[in-house]
Amino acid sequence: MAAPVYKEFMNDDEAVKAIDQLKEKVEEDQIYVLTHDDDHTKRVANRADAETVGMSETGLTTSVKNVFRKKGDELRAQFQELGFSETEANNLEGELDKGAVIVVVKDAPAGVSL
Repeated sequence: MAAPVYKEFMNDDEAVKAIDQLKEKVEEDQIYVLTHDDDHTKRVANRADAETVGMSETGLTTSVKNVFRKKGDELRAQFQELGFSETEANNLEGELDKGAVIVVVKDAPAGVSL
């Protein structure tokens, strides 16, 4: 399994534009959007026709645990499910705290970057 690649955006329009460009290189179902707010995540994902991290990515056990987790813990778990290490997940969740939109390509093919 290839390592995920990602990029942080502070602007929804830039994130959507990057996702549109990515669709020329990778399958849509490999592109994920994460923000600190579920509604914000859904809005960006819907605009870009990208994925959000749901039960199919996390599995039933993690999804149930996420119901009882604090938002930061839930987001770190989602990053780990996408293939990031615990340290990377902590760092990325910290960027979401600052208002970033993070676009992730899971199992990115060689040469694909954001």
